[in-house]
Amino acid sequence: MTWVVVDSGLALKLVLNETDSHLAEALWQRWLRDDLQPVAPSLFYFEVTAVLRKHVYRGSITPERGAQALQQALKFKVKLIDSPDLHERAWRLAAELNRPTAYDAHYLAAAEELKCDFWTADERLYNSARNRLACVYWLGNFSS
Repeated sequence: MTWVVVDSGLALKLVLNETDSHLAEALWQRWLRDDLQPVAPSLFYFEVTAVLRKHVYRGSITPERGAQALQQALKFKVKLIDSPDLHERAWRLAAELNRPTAYDAHYLAAAEELKCDFWTADERLYNSARNRLACVYWLGNFSS
């Protein structure tokens, strides 16, 4: 099986109605069709949960819609990975790319470790990493 690293932002577009949600859906369906296994660092579902809760708190979605979106996201079958090496590599990548936090760098480190593509919905992350890592792709550049 071939891996593809996916960030929480892209996955959230599958459960929230956002302007580029149709791109995320088309990309996800392509991965399923091509028998690609989505994989992410262990922080993936923590981030999904936190963002959905923030939407509820801010009133952009109802508590019921937030709970429903979380249930949908938990069914994505994203394989989670974790290792001390991953955290150390994320730390170094965050420093190399001058990122304020290491959260996003964990996804980059996972793609490096697994030698696979990484897809993100975060244009700033993509712009900071694309010249350093050839395996980084931005959802905004995807055409179905």
